[in-house]
Amino acid sequence: MSDVEILSKRTFGGAEKEVLDSFVEYQQALIDKNEDKLNELMADDYILTHMSGKKQTKAQFIEEVMNGTLNYFKSEIHDPNILFDDDENATFISDVTLTARVYGASGAWTIDTVMDFKKINGKWIIGKWDT
Repeated sequence: MSDVEILSKRTFGGAEKEVLDSFVEYQQALIDKNEDKLNELMADDYILTHMSGKKQTKAQFIEEVMNGTLNYFKSEIHDPNILFDDDENATFISDVTLTARVYGASGAWTIDTVMDFKKINGKWIIGKWDT
């Protein structure tokens, strides 16, 4: 059972569906604390910019997920939109409601999400997440 829900009346196909599926897989890996899957889905030069402006590298972010500093329980993806620069670069845009406990605070936050994807060896990989 998935803890990630897509709230949209649209149907996605082709490359849009591939990017959306990768995002859903990423969200579930955060919830499951699946370090191998996170490493697979995130580019080595991945950068996360939190709502607060704090920036984290891939290694820093995964460490905080794995050590329990960042705990994700549920993700709701609202009306996602995927824009393509070309066949190998896409931007995922959506409001995402995350139920989480982060840095000791628990709640559900709706995050204005902009995420850059790049296609590497036929798979959509996350390069950057701005929240």
